[in-house]
Amino acid sequence: MKKYNFIPNWHLVLLLSLIMVGNCLFAFEKSKQAYFQLKVYHYESDEQEKVIDKYLELAYLPALHKLGFKDVGVFKPLENVAGQDRLVYVFISASDLNLLVNLDQRLANDQKYLEAGKAYMEASYSNPPFKRLETILMKAFEGMPKSALPKLSAEKSKRIYELRSYEAATEQLSANKIAMFNNGEIDIFKKLNFNPVFYGQVIAGSTMPNLMYLTTFESMEDRNIHWKDFGPLYKPMQDLPQYQNNVSKNVTLLLHPTAYSDI
Repeated sequence: MKKYNFIPNWHLVLLLSLIMVGNCLFAFEKSKQAYFQLKVYHYESDEQEKVIDKYLELAYLPALHKLGFKDVGVFKPLENVAGQDRLVYVFISASDLNLLVNLDQRLANDQKYLEAGKAYMEASYSNPPFKRLETILMKAFEGMPKSALPKLSAEKSKRIYELRSYEAATEQLSANKIAMFNNGEIDIFKKLNFNPVFYGQVIAGSTMPNLMYLTTFESMEDRNIHWKDFGPLYKPMQDLPQYQNNVSKNVTLLLHPTAYSDI
């Protein structure tokens, strides 16, 4: 007679429990630090700006909301001068990088989105809605693993959002600057209520190695006061020998959110 080996019930329970715990840990690790996408529209004319705005407000953001992207930010520089390289920034956060990588494919299945964005998507080659597109992908810092909504009371038109990019001479020095944020610099921003939206290590972009972050203020005056208060608290950390020469270029851009921005 053929013998069969059975796993005792408690062994089976233990095995299933370990599998479940492993899956939970994998899911936790997967979503521990969010990923960010910063889409940058480069355009020249007022007409292009109108087409981009209409597309973002009536097609892109509603479609993203339907897919579960809750807080989508749309920002423009304070000085978007006609005839120069004018910009629109679109910020998206996701728990899984694949949600960003596969986003265009998912949008292509949304008929309402395709209809609402038809003028933008089917624009003629001789009359495009933008000059160029740029996409920057980032991973959130450990010190602030998710993006956040700013707690501001001023009207959006009066708010000042400050986007900074810190470039470094080497990848190691960029990692050193990120460590500086995680080990105290973020705490200073938090103490002074800089209302950060995100801190991100750029993992795909045109000026790597670099990091980017976005802080927000009620007004320009509020912004200037915050930076004045920041200096004395930051100086002792700035002078530490282990954090020297970790920024080779600081690119600062002052923005305001559009009326239809979630952030």
